[in-house]
Amino acid sequence: MKTRIATLGACLAVVPAIPFDAFAQQRVEQQVLITAPRMRDDGLFGRRADKAQLARSRAATSDTAQLLQYTPGVTLYGAGGVSSLPAINGLADDRVRTQVDGLDLVAACPNHMNSALSYIDPSNVGRVKVYAGVTPVSVGGDSLGGTIQVESVAPQFAEAGQQRVEGQLGAFHRSNGDGRGGNLNASFATDRIRLSYSGAVAERDNYHAARDFKPAAPGTEGGPVIPGDEVASTAYQVRNQDLGIALRHEGHLLQLKLGIQHADFEGFPNQRMDMTLNHGTLTSLRYTGQFGWGELAARAFQQKVKHEMDMGPDRFRYGFGMPMNTDATTRGASLQARVDLGDDETLRLGLERQTHVLYDFWPPVGGTMGPNTFWNVDYGRRFKTGAYAEWEARWGPAWLGQVGLRGDRVMSDAGPVQGYDNGLGAIWGNDAAAFNARERQREDTHWDAALLARYTPSDSVFYELGLARKTRSPSLYQRYPWSTQAMAALMNNFVGDGNGYIGNPDLKPEVAHTLALSADWHDADNEDWGFKATAYVTQVRGFIDARRCDFGQCSAANGAADSGFVLLQYANQQARLQGLDLSGHALLHRSERLGSISGTLLVNQVRGRNTATDDDLYNLMPLNAKLTLQQQLGGFTAAAEWVAVAAKTRTSRVRNEVRTPGYTLLNLRGSYEWQNARLDLGVENLFNRFYSLPLGGAYVGQGPSMTSAGIPWGVLVPGMGRSIHLALNLSY
Repeated sequence: MKTRIATLGACLAVVPAIPFDAFAQQRVEQQVLITAPRMRDDGLFGRRADKAQLARSRAATSDTAQLLQYTPGVTLYGAGGVSSLPAINGLADDRVRTQVDGLDLVAACPNHMNSALSYIDPSNVGRVKVYAGVTPVSVGGDSLGGTIQVESVAPQFAEAGQQRVEGQLGAFHRSNGDGRGGNLNASFATDRIRLSYSGAVAERDNYHAARDFKPAAPGTEGGPVIPGDEVASTAYQVRNQDLGIALRHEGHLLQLKLGIQHADFEGFPNQRMDMTLNHGTLTSLRYTGQFGWGELAARAFQQKVKHEMDMGPDRFRYGFGMPMNTDATTRGASLQARVDLGDDETLRLGLERQTHVLYDFWPPVGGTMGPNTFWNVDYGRRFKTGAYAEWEARWGPAWLGQVGLRGDRVMSDAGPVQGYDNGLGAIWGNDAAAFNARERQREDTHWDAALLARYTPSDSVFYELGLARKTRSPSLYQRYPWSTQAMAALMNNFVGDGNGYIGNPDLKPEVAHTLALSADWHDADNEDWGFKATAYVTQVRGFIDARRCDFGQCSAANGAADSGFVLLQYANQQARLQGLDLSGHALLHRSERLGSISGTLLVNQVRGRNTATDDDLYNLMPLNAKLTLQQQLGGFTAAAEWVAVAAKTRTSRVRNEVRTPGYTLLNLRGSYEWQNARLDLGVENLFNRFYSLPLGGAYVGQGPSMTSAGIPWGVLVPGMGRSIHLALNLSY
């Protein structure tokens, strides 16, 4: 399989984390073109970057989540080649609210293979915002770590009486894994109407590490030998298409969009099986209107997902494989009003509704996996309704502030289940009967609040303070998977540690209290130099961690094992996370002969502890830093990036998490831009260093992955060896 993906395309604008929209002098949200890991601040945890580096980053990746890698506090869980799971300040996946074009998309898979950001190609991204730490209630709700908002390219209209035709065509190739792909974007617009199309394709074979990390062996029965340096189950094929129509009249904008994703295959080296099909259709309607009193915005959407998993070509099929299917429908609507109370005062009011219906079923294949269909989650429902009010104002000559209150009601339920057989028995029937006999509907009430303030004593420094209470209810996959049989439990795992997980209908919501402090020093224009430090601490009551399974079919040895893969059940406990983010930039030289030479620095540190069990939290990124030197001369831009990551020595005992050694990497990237063309060339991991991904999880990507004893424990997913990428983008 080969890589096709739209990685070059329309100019990408990224504004990570701007919690104070009114802190800009204009009330409109500013779209900022990104290119360098060069960071500039726009508010609490807010960053801006220049445009060249982002385009170079897109040339090197097919994963939209990778566009967040220069945002302080953001790290990425390893998954498939286009499906990384973002974490903010150590809180990942469902604990982060992730929106695509303002829509809350939900992973419809027990392994979270179809994550929200996998539904938009990097070439179609127009803006990214990341709200880290203390999140305004208007963009929060049912989340703890923060909010990620990814939006496609904003519609551009022609001048009155004119027509506007635009298009972009891009292609790329990456040497490691023989990745290749392309994208096409086209639009036609008058001053009132705009029609648009975007399409992207991506393919890749398995990638290779810098050296052997396992024995060379066949992955499947009678199959070819997989070399020792090949990371099996990392190939993918995916296609994304979007059609849009936008209508504009005076201060009103109406947008209708249809998005279609078809993934033929995506391998997951840290999961027990692969995604063999994902077909998603997304329909959305968006209205924005400007009035004398402010702005009114409304959205409605529906997403239907058909998802299939099974053993890919690098795994044993045991003569029959194990198909696992998911059908899901997510619908949502929101209404927000922004009322301008004065030049320095704004009120935001909002209503939101989301419904998610899930059917997770495993067709019979024979033997003990038959004669009936296994229902992992049957008619799972999660309905959420929320409302908020947020007041933002200037409190004095040097003070700006924001206060918000939010309430949400979340209802979860699931129907009765069955195993592969429909009678009582030790393998399936007893667990199913116990689950069916209990009450499964749960209703949770959330109360969230946020207070944010900024003090600006001069043009060259400001300080920020944030306090927040945030609440999140368990997901369907944390409450309702019911089987304690080892093989079935191993199929329910969205954290990539190779262990098996059992749901817990009695889980309570997580409640987080966060305090964040930030200081920023810079020159008057924040152009020549700047430095920002942000410290935070989060205390979580009811933190959903894991306990060793000691009931049903779980053995006594499972509770005592200090190595190997184990079976776990989700459980409410307590946790504390604390961290420090440092970022800075400086102009080092400027001349006509050499152009401008600048440097940027990004350092992240987070620690997390389960204070109920005195254990470290799972999958936290160790101390890490990125140092970049960049030269820009006319249309030419070049950058050298040094990445350093410390050893991960704080690991989760309950999960038997494996430590990772530290490493350093050097990446080189360059580009040349003409009026209607751009060429990118780069080398990732220049010196071909071997390293294990600290957040990559356990390597279970080949062989008999359906059983815990069939895969060696302690092998980690390695990072990619040296890879050269070349990308060309044309526009008109």
